Amino acid sequence: MTFEAWQWVLLVVGAATVGLSKSGIPGLGILFVAIIQIVLPGKAATGLMLPLLIVGDVFAVLTYRRHTEWHHVLRLFPWTAAGVVAGYFALRVIDNRQTTILIGVILLGMLALHVWRNRKSAAEKMEKEVAEHATWFAPLSGVLAGFTTQIANAAGPVMILYLLAMRLPKMAFLGTAAVFFMALNLFKVPFMIDLDMVTRDSLVVNLWLAPAVVAGSYGGRALAGRIPQKLFERLALVLTLAAAIKLLWDAFVH
Repeated sequence: MTFEAWQWVLLVVGAATVGLSKSGIPGLGILFVAIIQIVLPGKAATGLMLPLLIVGDVFAVLTYRRHTEWHHVLRLFPWTAAGVVAGYFALRVIDNRQTTILIGVILLGMLALHVWRNRKSAAEKMEKEVAEHATWFAPLSGVLAGFTTQIANAAGPVMILYLLAMRLPKMAFLGTAAVFFMALNLFKVPFMIDLDMVTRDSLVVNLWLAPAVVAGSYGGRALAGRIPQKLFERLALVLTLAAAIKLLWDAFVH
């Protein structure tokens, strides 16, 4: 893989964003998805992202593992694994253009979900629905998270919605999310290798970008206390919307 200077800048910024999102600023993960999609086409971008996410997961687990609420992890993971398998079979039959379109649609859907979650009235409605429909909420969240993460590494907004609906305290939220995503991303590795989405060439790029993930992980906790969360969220929303529009434009126009 060869990149121009501006592409390397985006990749480094994206890799640092992984560390930030894993170390205390939930929701920024979708920004990484958006940035990488600007540099690489659908499947290649998804494959390149996975090892970097795992590096970020390691640091997050080391930091927050003692706060994990394991019953949420165990409750969700079987359904999420089913979603990963469904995404794997989908990627076997769709081409790169179709993958790009699907990722663009997923990004738009995740944006809509994020905006909806942040509306107070909608959040109150969701809490009521969770109490009334707990039997279906975890399976639906798990399958959707598994499918979106296999297609585009974009399960973050789904899991944020689920964990917030469970009313987890901040540290329990971070610990549960850290362990869950590390288990999920490791589970995806064989599927990604079989689809040739994780290759020797992509791993070489990962080695160059891993220090940026580490730097982001160490800097995330300090920045989380100084930079307003709303600023990060708005930046993520704007760039994700721009990336989704670009993906769909390129897929349908070119």
